[in-house]
Amino acid sequence: MNRKILLPILLISGLLSAASKPRSFHFAWFTDTHVGGNSGAKDLKLAVADVNSQDSLDFLIISGDITELDIDGNMDTAKAILDDLDIPFHIIPGNHDTKWSSSGTRKFAKLFGDNHFNFEYDGIRFIGFDQGPLMRMGDGYVSPECLRWLKETLEGMTDPDQPVFIVNHYPLDESVSNWFEVADLIKPYNIQAILHGHGHSNRLTNYENIPGVMSRSTLHGREKYGGYTITTVRTDSVFFQERRINGNTMPVWAALPIKTYDRKAERRASNCPDFSINQEYSNVKPIWARETGWAMAGSPAIGQDFVIVTDASGTVQAYNLENGEIVWRYQTNQAIYSSPTVSNGRVIVTSTDSSVYCLDEKTGTLYWNYKTDAPLVSVAVIEKKRVYLGASDGKFRCLNLSTGKLIWKNNGVPGYVEAQPLIYENLVIFGAWDEHLYALDKKSGRLQWTWADGMKGILYSPAAVWPVATMNKVFISAPDRYLSCINASDGVTIWRSREFKVRETIGISEDKTVVFARTMWDTVVAIDPAAPELRPVWISNVKYGYDIDPSMPMEKDGTLFFGTKNGYVYALDAATGKIKGVHRMSVALINTVVPLDSRRVVATAMDGKIVLLEFR
Repeated sequence: MNRKILLPILLISGLLSAASKPRSFHFAWFTDTHVGGNSGAKDLKLAVADVNSQDSLDFLIISGDITELDIDGNMDTAKAILDDLDIPFHIIPGNHDTKWSSSGTRKFAKLFGDNHFNFEYDGIRFIGFDQGPLMRMGDGYVSPECLRWLKETLEGMTDPDQPVFIVNHYPLDESVSNWFEVADLIKPYNIQAILHGHGHSNRLTNYENIPGVMSRSTLHGREKYGGYTITTVRTDSVFFQERRINGNTMPVWAALPIKTYDRKAERRASNCPDFSINQEYSNVKPIWARETGWAMAGSPAIGQDFVIVTDASGTVQAYNLENGEIVWRYQTNQAIYSSPTVSNGRVIVTSTDSSVYCLDEKTGTLYWNYKTDAPLVSVAVIEKKRVYLGASDGKFRCLNLSTGKLIWKNNGVPGYVEAQPLIYENLVIFGAWDEHLYALDKKSGRLQWTWADGMKGILYSPAAVWPVATMNKVFISAPDRYLSCINASDGVTIWRSREFKVRETIGISEDKTVVFARTMWDTVVAIDPAAPELRPVWISNVKYGYDIDPSMPMEKDGTLFFGTKNGYVYALDAATGKIKGVHRMSVALINTVVPLDSRRVVATAMDGKIVLLEFR
């Protein structure tokens, strides 16, 4: 046969053969590696070595909780171990990487490229994205910016009917406060399954008629060997097997068909979030509301005429207090996950670009910035002409408000600081993610005392609570679910009580005669700080459900205001605990609210909403 004729025939034959070739590939799946925990790094090294011992695996996906906490180089350790892989890997963070993060979640993206991925392999698309929570304890939450990315990614597919696997850390259920937004986005597409971790076990589930597959952790736990999942994808099916680090691959424990799903016409099976409480408490009305379109993990700051907020785009924005109109914007270089502070016409902001910014309250003009040695996630406090703030570089600083010049620094705070410090008498009091509460002399920065009588373990640190003090006593609540009363002079524990299960939320009346704590289940308690032991003044069950939002209760002119993890803002009579009003402004976590008077309060939510509410 003529060579010129033979070559096209062979080429066409090869293409037809490739098109008809059955799909068959294998990938490994790690999750919940928890590097920095007891055995995380060791188990991950063994899992990587086991993957490298096989020649049939095409790539690896990793579905979050890479570290126990993003501190002390844990993320760098994980990256170094994963770099030994002989196959490509695709990775997203989990709640341990984004909630406890001295880098303000920046290190993950810096090391791994981004917090999401999108790739195609042999006709199958894999889309992975993170679900928070971002720096604040609460449910998972898919940020507005991530939802935009997901929407653009799905709409950008050449073939809208292409088979897709979604990779998350959390399941697609109420453990993610805006799960329904994700469900609405993905259901019009040909989603084969949602692959996720978080539960540390093998489990086949279903989310809105979409199959869900949970994988075991790489940690060995109480077993002799750790493990992971090997996934086999064929033309019409996908199979899941557990691979033990001892070299044994277990039988298939789950199998799903690969087919074309049409869920476009399906109604959502689960209930939508319920906002009916806003009709029940019709006395509460928004005066104005705005949305930034970016995740917001900080409280608002109230100046003379302005509401000032920050968000994950790195933007500082000022709104007119009366009508909510935008007045000015200032752009930092990275995301902001802290609250701004206002005093003497100046705004202090900390950013994950490692800088402290001082802006003019009326115009947003930059007066000065101060560079630290690590990303900042802390809230500053201003007293007179001084700015006090913790950091992520092991230092606590005092700066001159007018010039930004360093007045003093204390180099003895190894844990990163996120909460607002308390200025009490001659002390600066704050917690850090190193198990300790610190008291420094506010004039010199010298250490006066440390407190570490809480439960041992970094995750129990009194680091997210904003301490309060009166009558020479400091009051805190921490993740160990204790209320603690500490002598302000020497840091000695006066009493500790677990009678009311609390977590990182405490407040004090304007006149300093009552301390307020919000429990993890339904109840707010007012206590007498003068008593030698825990003594309630009143206990009020206001039925907000289970709640772990580190939103401090704030009292103003006889009204106690607070927010919850599911977007509710409450107002109680501070003298009795009786409900004055409730309003649901969001499904996302509410940051610590700022009351203007007994009826008006400004609140921000993780979804980027800012609302001025009036409780009439």
